[in-house]
Amino acid sequence: PGTPLIEIGDLLDLEIAADLLSTDAVQIKDGASVRIDGWGGPAIQGRVTRVDPAGFLKVSALGIEEQRVRTVIDFVDPPRTWSRLGHDFRVIVHVRIWDAENALTLPVGALFRKGDDWAVFAVKDGRARTTLLRIGRRNNRVAEVLSGLSAGDQVVLHPSDRIRDGVTVSARESR
Repeated sequence: PGTPLIEIGDLLDLEIAADLLSTDAVQIKDGASVRIDGWGGPAIQGRVTRVDPAGFLKVSALGIEEQRVRTVIDFVDPPRTWSRLGHDFRVIVHVRIWDAENALTLPVGALFRKGDDWAVFAVKDGRARTTLLRIGRRNNRVAEVLSGLSAGDQVVLHPSDRIRDGVTVSARESR
């Protein structure tokens, strides 16, 4: 007697509990906007409601020990957009930790170190010119340029060891 036989859940009261790397979780604030995809349906909008104050150890599929932090996300979009999502479904969450209007950015593949500074090869009059930059925020795709370049400037993406200051370069059509 008293043993539960069944547990009933309300599928319209779902939330996402994402286990994020602790190095990412420390940058996330309650209320941050989230894009949820990778579940087989359209992208869904969400909002962070809680970042747990304690982490836990999880071993990745590659056998790497990682510190993770549980982050709870509620849906912003109406239930009709996510009603096919269910308990323990796999999702990919993209949490916005920063945004700015009219920020000048460039691909991180153009950056390289020159001493302690960041630099790029800017294209000026058909030649590569080493240009020192002051970089703000960056992720694994783009970096915010605080100074050193202007909108519309061209840079060499993924410069090889054959690119040096003054070398003649020309634009190539992207594939």
